[in-house]
Amino acid sequence: MDVLFLPEIGQFALILALALAVAQATLPIIGSVTRQPLWMAYAQPAAWGQFFLLSVSLAMLTASFLLDDFSVAYVANNSNSALPWYYKFSAVWGAHEGSLLLWLWILAGWTFAVSLSRGLPLEMLARVLAVLGWVSVGMMLFVVLTSNPFMRFLPNIPADGADLNPLLQDPGLIFHPPLLYMGYVGFAVTFSFAIAALWTGRLDAAWARWSRPWTTLAWAFLTVGIAIGSWWAYYELGWGGWWFWDPVENASLMPWLLGTALMHSLAVTEKRGVFKSWTVLLAIFTFSLSLLGFFLVRSGVLNSVHAFANDPERGFFLLLLLAFTVGASLLIYAIRVPTMRARVNYKLISKDVFLLSNNIILAVACITVLLGTIYPLILDALDGSKISVGPPYFNALFVPQMLLLGVFMGLGPLTDWKQMQWQKLKRKIWLSVVLTFVLGILVLPWLYNGTWSLLVAAGLSLFVWIVLTSARDVWEHARGKKGWKGVTLSRWGMFFGHVGAALIVLGATMVSNFGEERDVRMAVGDTVEVQGYFFTMTELTHREGPNFIADRALVEVRNANGRLLRTLTPEKRLYPVRGMPMTQVAIDWGPLRDIYVAMGEELSEDAWAMRVHYKPYVRWLWWGSFIAAFGGLLAILDRRYRIKVAETPRSDRKATA
Repeated sequence: MDVLFLPEIGQFALILALALAVAQATLPIIGSVTRQPLWMAYAQPAAWGQFFLLSVSLAMLTASFLLDDFSVAYVANNSNSALPWYYKFSAVWGAHEGSLLLWLWILAGWTFAVSLSRGLPLEMLARVLAVLGWVSVGMMLFVVLTSNPFMRFLPNIPADGADLNPLLQDPGLIFHPPLLYMGYVGFAVTFSFAIAALWTGRLDAAWARWSRPWTTLAWAFLTVGIAIGSWWAYYELGWGGWWFWDPVENASLMPWLLGTALMHSLAVTEKRGVFKSWTVLLAIFTFSLSLLGFFLVRSGVLNSVHAFANDPERGFFLLLLLAFTVGASLLIYAIRVPTMRARVNYKLISKDVFLLSNNIILAVACITVLLGTIYPLILDALDGSKISVGPPYFNALFVPQMLLLGVFMGLGPLTDWKQMQWQKLKRKIWLSVVLTFVLGILVLPWLYNGTWSLLVAAGLSLFVWIVLTSARDVWEHARGKKGWKGVTLSRWGMFFGHVGAALIVLGATMVSNFGEERDVRMAVGDTVEVQGYFFTMTELTHREGPNFIADRALVEVRNANGRLLRTLTPEKRLYPVRGMPMTQVAIDWGPLRDIYVAMGEELSEDAWAMRVHYKPYVRWLWWGSFIAAFGGLLAILDRRYRIKVAETPRSDRKATA
């Protein structure tokens, strides 16, 4: 096949996919209104065809990168013949147009998966797929009209490409965007279930059970995506931090916070039939925040190492799409919810109340992050004022909220639904409270360096509290008649999810309070000491990579006894095509600490500015994230999600608010 025709095939497949998305968005609606099963059944083949065509489109763009077809403007602007093949592959989503095509393909993949659902009534399935079709139509119109990745440089084809942004030439960026998008887009499924449930007036346990595994899976993907992004920023940017409250970091955190609240709210709706309108509202705003994050990253309104677009016209299109999604959803919500009433009661000490408390804290935390992120943008738009909202604001407000959240996180699993006597709860938690006080406040804070700090004691106490209460919950269920077989996958999922959160708290506490860094001038033969480790620069070398040149330092790391532990090789790279310098850090990592060296600027012929870090327990942040995501995957494998949910009679479909 002639390479020159690949972009045309990709664009034609994209346009056909748009036509099928229109059919998917309209025909099932007509069928559901007119009660014609055949029209409703069109939703499934439309979803299948759309996924196939977008797969073809994405494959054609990928082939254009791998074959160095620089007649395609997007390829010429984001690749180079010297770029390694695996970075050519990830360059497909390395900039605006390709990342949008990936977003669409992932949305089509989620839609395809939903279309294969078993036990879902045809009418409900048709309406869910129709809502997903409308989301696809909006995003595909955006791509086709404003962000076409198949535009050509004809007849003046560049001899070579401008290269991929060096920041993105990293293994972490091969996986980070797809996983992040899997989370963002996955919440579109829950959103579609929520709108379909509002539409039918069927806000019952069946709707919650259908939605819950999709929500949990999207949350797990988003958790891993955020963790890999944090890991990438830690070692690629050379600053040694794991979270800086960058606006684009916040854009991913906000839907994660509401998604966590949504996941727990769905559990209450499924089990108890309460918080239904609240759950629907969370579903709407979680997906809306995913779209807001996409707008912030791709509109050019933010200056960030994570934002790679700068086009106000395209940003305006995204803003209109966001406004339409939020406005139409809230209009449907406002029309349907006032007709519904709740008749389920619960007492102050109950699982219902503790889960509601968690939801409220997560929602307030999300609002805190949202205000800190968009207030500078609003102020700039109103009068041109420039202000910066940074870590002091977020740490002062967000951290106390998370500490309070951890307290309720420990209480929730140990309480009963609807009502629980205080004496019974006290019997369950007294040992955990005592051990938390002894270990978290009196013992552990002193062990690391012999000093006591309130912040360290608070963080370690929270870690101990969550682990002990989670273990107590599993142990109680294992004491039943079925023994350990009675501990369901869903409960194991909750256990690993909470323990993962506890490990994140532990890692954040230790690295924030005991980490140390030094910025020093080093020449060959110089030695620097940090936390009992001695760093000696022994040699400076020069090397050439496939598309870069680099100055490399050899740094020997020894302990207090003089024993050589590791030779680190940090680099300062220059990518000639873009003329862009990059820092390549060197890390000796372990379960209890990272030793981290980064090269700064050349100060003289044989001396460089160097940054040396000691990072205790920093890996636990990312291990905790992966463990929490693993818990989410376990939860969706629970047996009850494979059991067909009985339809609720129409006479009983008055749901709760």
